[in-house]
Amino acid sequence: MIVSREQIETAYPLIRTYIRRTPVVEIDGSDFGLDSVTLVFKLELLQHSGSFKARGAFMNLLSRDVPDVGVVAASGGNHGAAVAFAAMRLNRRATIFVPTVASPAKLDRIRSYGAELVITGDRYADALEASHEWTARTGALPIHAYESVETLRGQGTLGLELEEQSPRLDSLLIAVGGGGLIGGVAAWYENRTKIVSVEPELAPTLNRALAAGEPVDSPAGGIAADSLAPRQVGRMMFPIAQKYVRESVLVTDDHILEAQKRLWNTARIATEPGGAAAFSALLSGRYKPAPGERVGVVICGANTDVNFS
Repeated sequence: MIVSREQIETAYPLIRTYIRRTPVVEIDGSDFGLDSVTLVFKLELLQHSGSFKARGAFMNLLSRDVPDVGVVAASGGNHGAAVAFAAMRLNRRATIFVPTVASPAKLDRIRSYGAELVITGDRYADALEASHEWTARTGALPIHAYESVETLRGQGTLGLELEEQSPRLDSLLIAVGGGGLIGGVAAWYENRTKIVSVEPELAPTLNRALAAGEPVDSPAGGIAADSLAPRQVGRMMFPIAQKYVRESVLVTDDHILEAQKRLWNTARIATEPGGAAAFSALLSGRYKPAPGERVGVVICGANTDVNFS
């Protein structure tokens, strides 16, 4: 396996002083109309730069040789913000390519960290191609959002933390875009906890890949397109998903919007659409927990300017 528990254990002390150990909140499911279920929210939306992506960004910058020209990343927004933040903290230059679907909140984050921001193309794949051209022209170090061993190891530290904070989870729901988070976390848990992937119906990258037996092109739309809509799921993480992801769930945009509102109105958790996707699988009934199940939910991002009232 390309990423192991041992590698994640080694990664954690390297990045620990640069990231936040984000909190866990345990909530009775009846607060959300989910009787006989215990919810365990991992509040990764409180991470530096507003998402889990800071883990992988710091892992890349701290474990690889960075040239004077700096680093380059393509992103729907959160990865770019994380790379920009890590580069700022480590006094490195960063150039970030994002598509036009990136939200204003994420663009503002990237600019605030001092990175050079380039907006190009309609989707993540367009920004990625532009970043490859920049790398070829300048020699900048590319930091991929999910197709990178360092990124997977960094994201896997979320699983390490969560298991220390709440060691008795029956299941863990994780939203999927390119798969860096679920790949790293599934590699940490192996089969000791049921890992459930959650994706928008309009961007079913992992769901289609699991059905086809390999990554395949998928639609890239919906309200979470700036964080959960690459053209294909990552090839590095895919064998991990095949081995350790036990269930794949699809949700609608309406499900995600309702989860955003309920998280805010019930728990005062303000999350972006991609951050609410995993929880929407529970509220919508697309994932049906057993009575008494302890369900972990990663609330993975908060870079939004939506009014939830």
